[in-house]
Amino acid sequence: MLSSSTLNTEPSATRAETWPVVVTFLRCVPFQVTKSHTILTASRNCFRPIHRSFSGGYDENQSEVDVPVCLRLPGAFKAQSLTPGSSENGGLEEIECHINGDYSIPCRKEGDEVYLPFSFIHKYFEVYGKMAIYDGYMRFEWSHSYSKVYYPKGKYDPRGVFLYFENYNVELRERVKCISATEGVPVSTQWESNGYYYPTQVAQFGLAHYSKNLTEPEPRIKVLDDGISSFGNWSGDKVSRENHILVFNTMGTDSRDVHMSMDYVLDFVLSVELMLKAADNSSFVVVVQSREKNENQDVYHRVNCDGGKWSILVRDLLVDLQKGLAAQSKPKKKLLRSKFKVTGMRLEGSGKLANLSLATSRHLEQFYMAADWLVRHQDPVTGGWANPVKRKGPHGMKDLQPGWLSAMGQGHGMSLLARAYHQSKRPEYLRAGLLSLRPFHADSSHGGVLAHFMGSLPWYEEYPTQPASFVLNGFIYSLIGLYDLLSLVPKSHEAAVLFNQGMTSLKKLLPLFDNGSGSNYDLRHFSLGVAPNIARWDYHATHVNQLLLLATIDNSTILSITADRWLGYMAGKRAQHN
Repeated sequence: MLSSSTLNTEPSATRAETWPVVVTFLRCVPFQVTKSHTILTASRNCFRPIHRSFSGGYDENQSEVDVPVCLRLPGAFKAQSLTPGSSENGGLEEIECHINGDYSIPCRKEGDEVYLPFSFIHKYFEVYGKMAIYDGYMRFEWSHSYSKVYYPKGKYDPRGVFLYFENYNVELRERVKCISATEGVPVSTQWESNGYYYPTQVAQFGLAHYSKNLTEPEPRIKVLDDGISSFGNWSGDKVSRENHILVFNTMGTDSRDVHMSMDYVLDFVLSVELMLKAADNSSFVVVVQSREKNENQDVYHRVNCDGGKWSILVRDLLVDLQKGLAAQSKPKKKLLRSKFKVTGMRLEGSGKLANLSLATSRHLEQFYMAADWLVRHQDPVTGGWANPVKRKGPHGMKDLQPGWLSAMGQGHGMSLLARAYHQSKRPEYLRAGLLSLRPFHADSSHGGVLAHFMGSLPWYEEYPTQPASFVLNGFIYSLIGLYDLLSLVPKSHEAAVLFNQGMTSLKKLLPLFDNGSGSNYDLRHFSLGVAPNIARWDYHATHVNQLLLLATIDNSTILSITADRWLGYMAGKRAQHN
């Protein structure tokens, strides 16, 4: 087992600065050394709970002031001191507001105008606002929604960025437990706290890194040891070279490790090829120092290193640290990269090392890690990427049992594999992409993702519930995946047929998702005869972003007109009354 860990120690007395030390390391241990090791393996090889606190920093672009705010209807807020029940202070006095004959709240009155507390307005109308200061000027900022729309810059290109995913940082999501050191992809806790691989999230991870690779500057890479042009300044006599490979063995010696000192800032993405021997309890340690607090911190990750196998690892050291903090329910604070630096590495036990480097990013490598995961874990018969957890359905719908497939996951997988094949021309990506079409032909009640609205219009289900739920965003993501596949992969006539019939269904059913002030997440109100499931603003914004993208590849006016109307809903507009 290979374990990646983060450890905090006191700084050495010779340093001029006060930097607490954080260490990230990879350790090999026999599979059943202790009970805790077995538990870690059962929880998808992430990290154990850690016992010390750590404080990071907020990345603030502006100051926010936590003060009470009142809303004047109509008019603007005026800040004045008040005397309850009087009007001596500029005519502003307390008044009771009786809401719908049900309850009362304290308000303020000035002449014919009435001020209501914004805390009430926020909850009652689901609008948002905050006090902010810019260059010493205070103002109240009101927003009807809290999500952002990304306008396409041109026709959607399947070779380019995936929607607006260059803005995503999947690994820092709250529902991502860690990046697996075994697979190099996210471990999710969305429906299972122990962690599991969620195919949709794995694909999003890869698509985000693909998009960032196209939009960000070339990474700065510092080669530390490749055995050709750069040889690490490792201390100790327990290292040797086999061609370009570093070999180490500290077993049976007084000095338990081989180490190398350094001083790098801002380069926190580690890339290394390792072969560590589990029997010797081997470790690879990265020392990171922080300016914040002198507190110890341990975070462990593991991969299988039995049998003398090489592991290729790409680790964002600060992501590892941040996920360790989240595991112990510490306050969630963004860790500022400027507060850290890498100061050393250690090798313990026995093993081999090659191609060691630090970089500002390794987006392309992480993209291919996600693509390779999809190839390895695709069912060769169904073509699906199974979700290994139970998902509880809403009242009236059956729970989804482990093994269910998702049209959204299949679509994201196509988008990723089509790009991987376009970039590399490797045939395994082509085969997996074409195989992933199979679930679109199988009914959602029989292990596939295909449902029919009113028994006629085909719909690809994000969640293959019984009865069908007709989730909008997942359906559109599957259409985008089909479009990516038919655009980038040869012999994809099957994808074209599925895409075209799906677009026909979308155009006919899209009006059913419009509720006059927003959009519906799904059509459960039709399937179950219950109240509509109104989309949160972030999902509503996703609907708008998706429609704007589709409007660049399909000239049907219903797509652009609906997107414009739904944009208006985000600014407080409503459908007309009769």
